[in-house]
Amino acid sequence: MVIDRGRMSVTELAKTTGVSEVTIRQDLNLLEKRSYLRRAHGYAVPLDSDDVETRMMNNYTLKLNLAEYAASLVNDGETVFIENGSSNALLARTLAEHKRITLITVSSYIAHLLKDTECEVILLGGIYQKKSESMVGPLTRQFIQQVHFSKAFIGIDGFLPETGFTSRDMMRADVVNAVLEKGSEAIVLTDSSKFGVIHPYTLGPVAQFNRVITDDGLSEATSQLLQDSGMQVDIVRQFPLS
Repeated sequence: MVIDRGRMSVTELAKTTGVSEVTIRQDLNLLEKRSYLRRAHGYAVPLDSDDVETRMMNNYTLKLNLAEYAASLVNDGETVFIENGSSNALLARTLAEHKRITLITVSSYIAHLLKDTECEVILLGGIYQKKSESMVGPLTRQFIQQVHFSKAFIGIDGFLPETGFTSRDMMRADVVNAVLEKGSEAIVLTDSSKFGVIHPYTLGPVAQFNRVITDDGLSEATSQLLQDSGMQVDIVRQFPLS
């Protein structure tokens, strides 16, 4: 059920199965330990879900801290590109609420998230990926070539020293690589869980990235490796929401 629907709450699972929420939580803990699914703030979600809202609930407070730090790097009047992903969605919302910017994105989820804000949003077209709510394909690549921006915030799915940054989706990887070809400041915004993980499709090369914003779960060795590759590494300490 979790895989089919993308996510299910503890309450829904308890009603469906006819057992208590306490029992469901115990079962979910067991299933998570056996790597069948993930727990996220009262929900069960599939491993490596493409659903942005589902991914956003995992480590929400941490991702919000990352987004708020990333937003502090953007000035009023700038035009920025924000790619797909949960941390990027939180960044887009934070910018729309506090800065006067133009935001370019391939994420229909992000565009919809900002519909009640005053932020000017440019949503690039293409083939609509329903699960990720993102635009991909050759049309999207052409649109990227026709727009200009000073900063690009990019999500990743993995990083290893021997592979560099990687994505689990070939079409979205192509979109990111089209953005990198623009030569604007390319900023990776991600929580540290993506480091040490490998996926099939390369983002980069590494030399095209300028900065990494992540949390203090990043190892010293990986941080040094990124810096040796020419990137600035910004570590955001984990603080609880006030």
